[in-house]
Amino acid sequence: MKIYPIETGFFKLDGGAMFGVVPKVIWEKSNPANEKNLCNWAMRCMLIEDGNRLMLIDNGIGDKQDAKFFSHYYLSGDDTLEKSLAKYGFHPDDITDMFLTHLHFDHCGGSIKYNKDKTGFETVFKNATYWSNQNHWKWATEPNMREKASFIKENIIPIQESGQLKFVENEGELFPGFSVMYANGHTDAMMIPHIKYKGKTLVYMADLLPSIGHIPLPYVMAYDTRPLLTLAEKQPFLKRAADEEFI
Repeated sequence: MKIYPIETGFFKLDGGAMFGVVPKVIWEKSNPANEKNLCNWAMRCMLIEDGNRLMLIDNGIGDKQDAKFFSHYYLSGDDTLEKSLAKYGFHPDDITDMFLTHLHFDHCGGSIKYNKDKTGFETVFKNATYWSNQNHWKWATEPNMREKASFIKENIIPIQESGQLKFVENEGELFPGFSVMYANGHTDAMMIPHIKYKGKTLVYMADLLPSIGHIPLPYVMAYDTRPLLTLAEKQPFLKRAADEEFI
């Protein structure tokens, strides 16, 4: 098995929203904000090469939204999904499995692109199975008012229409060496991949721990739909991570 970090660029979000009840005087020491109180965040994905399987975990914000949309997020950096895949000798057509931890736009926006004449949408990874789960799919396609802006229909519906969508049925092992844990604090049924790698367990944290600055228990995003549940999920996870030396 080989694992590659896939950089898709940076975007900015409000520091107060990212750190919830934690005072700015504390969080700005590790995450300095600009004059608009915005902090810079990486949209870093993961590529797993294992035999004939080439799995991408999340895919960033994509490039199909309009200028008004992107103006809210101040995209920066030279990295794109395509450039990062090419760095390791891969192309989007090589991806066999597109695993989506959840369907917020900064994690799944790279799933879909315009077709050639811009009359509709098509999948970016035409040879891949797209993985979500039934509970989260229903949550995203029938969104609550709090999260509606994060679930953009053109990121989501074309996946189902393509016939490439499959649902993870339960927590536990999906493929040999690849298992899934659900977390429900940030959004309903977000999936946290656990990968067996060189005798260790490597965990892709998605938005359970969106940055190293969120490791302390009270550091929970205001974006989370159930912040107390996030805290309750973090505590046993971090203990297990320390006990078992997760990466």
